[in-house]
Amino acid sequence: MDRICEDLLKLIGEKERVVPGDRIEEKYLSDTLGRLKGKAQALVFAESAEEVSRVMKYAYENGIAVTPRGAGTNLVGSTVPQKGGVILDVSRMNRILEIDEETFTATVEPGIVLQDFQQYVESIGLFYPPDPGEKTATIGGNIATNAGGMRAVKYGVTRDYVRGLEVVLPDGEITWVGSKNVKDASGLQLKQLFIGSEGTLCVITKCILRLIPKPDASLSVLVPYEDLNSAIRGVHAIIKANANPTAIEFVERSVVELGEKYTGLSFPCPEAKAYILLTFDGLQQQVEQNAGRVQKVAQTTGALSFIPLTDPAAAADVWKVRGCLVKAVEAVSEQEPVDLVVPISKSAEFVAFVHQVEAETGMQMVAFGHAGDGNVHLCIVRGDRDDETWNRELACVMRTVYGKAYELGGLTSGEHGIGIAKRPYFLENTPAVNLALMRAVKDAIDPKHILNDHISYLK
Repeated sequence: MDRICEDLLKLIGEKERVVPGDRIEEKYLSDTLGRLKGKAQALVFAESAEEVSRVMKYAYENGIAVTPRGAGTNLVGSTVPQKGGVILDVSRMNRILEIDEETFTATVEPGIVLQDFQQYVESIGLFYPPDPGEKTATIGGNIATNAGGMRAVKYGVTRDYVRGLEVVLPDGEITWVGSKNVKDASGLQLKQLFIGSEGTLCVITKCILRLIPKPDASLSVLVPYEDLNSAIRGVHAIIKANANPTAIEFVERSVVELGEKYTGLSFPCPEAKAYILLTFDGLQQQVEQNAGRVQKVAQTTGALSFIPLTDPAAAADVWKVRGCLVKAVEAVSEQEPVDLVVPISKSAEFVAFVHQVEAETGMQMVAFGHAGDGNVHLCIVRGDRDDETWNRELACVMRTVYGKAYELGGLTSGEHGIGIAKRPYFLENTPAVNLALMRAVKDAIDPKHILNDHISYLK
C-alpha cells in the first residue's frame, strides 16, 4: 500500500473502504460506456460529509487530483480519473434523511438512486418530476449534470427542483447553499453555480429537493405521421394549443425498428415514418381535456392516427421501446452518444441535415429525442471501422453536426454535460469571454485545480 492509501486509511479508518490503485475494478476507472479509461492511486468509499471533508482537505494540502463519483452512469467521461489521484465514491451515502410535507421538500444524500427516491415519494402521495432516461443514476449525479429527461417540457429540469445543497469545497470546508425557502434574493445564487458543474467545483453531500403532489391520472398517446417534418410541425401546434403535455418525444420509424428488435415488442401503426409520443398527467378531467386538444391538432397537422394508450401494459411497451434506443444501438455496434440541443422549430431541419451527412459519409446516425425542448439525441454508429478510421471519421462527423447545431442557434449539450468527450466541440463553439468567466469561477473556488480537472475547458 502506497503513502496516499496509508494516509487515506488513517482518515477513513476502515480498510475495505480504501482500495489501492492496483486493486480498483475497471468500472471505477471509466464511465457507463467503459471505453475511456483512467487510473488512480486510491478509491475511497465515503459515508459522510465529514469523511468527504477529510479526504478533500488532505487532497488539497497535497495537490492530489480528486474525481467524485456516484453510480457511474455518465456518458461523456466526467467520471474518468485521467489525472490519477483519488476516486471519491459517494454511492454509499444513499439515505433519505427527511420528508418535510410542510415545505414540500425532501432532504437526501447524493448517492440515492433516482428510481428508488421517486418510488418512495410516490408511495406517500408526492412526486419528484425530473425524469432522465437513466433511472439508476444517483440524485447527486443528476444535479452535477443538471439532468433533464422526458418530463422537462412541462416540469423543467433538475435545477428547478433543487432548493439547497450541502457541499464540500476543494479545500475541505463544508457549507450550505440554498435552503428550504421558496424564494431567495440574498446575494449571488451560489447554488446555481454548483448545479451542472460536473464535479469541478465541489462534492455534493446533501440535497434539499422540491416535491409536488402526485398527479391523480396519467395517459400516454402515440401520434404517427408520414414523415418527421410533419411530426415536428405537429409538435409546434401541440405546444401552441396549450395542451400542457408532460412529455413530447419524437422518433423515426427506422429507429423504432431497432428498439423493437432489441426488446421483441412492437409499436402500433408500423406504416408510419415518424411518431410523436406524448404523456399527460394531472387531474383526470384535465388529462382528458388536454388529450382532446391534441387529438384536434393531430387531425389538422396530417397525423395518420391518434392512439391513446389506455392499456397500462401497452403504454409500458411503447415507452420501453423508446427508452431502450441507446442500448439497442449499443447492442449492435459501438456508438458515440450525442445530446445536443437546437431550437424546437429547427429540430426537423437538424435531423434532415443529419440524414444528409449520413448519406454523404456512410456513417450511420440514429436520431430521436425530446421534441418538446429541442433536445436531439444522436447515436453515431461505428460499424466495422478500424480504430484509426473510426477516430478520424467520428471527429469529422462530430464537428460537422455540432457546427450545424450552432448555426441553427443550438448548444453542445442538453443534459449529459461536457466531460471529456465533448470538450473540443464545446471549446470551438463557445465565446472566449464565456470561457474566461467559467475559468475565473474555477480558479476562485478551486485554485489548485484538484476537482475533476480533466474537464479541462475550465483551465
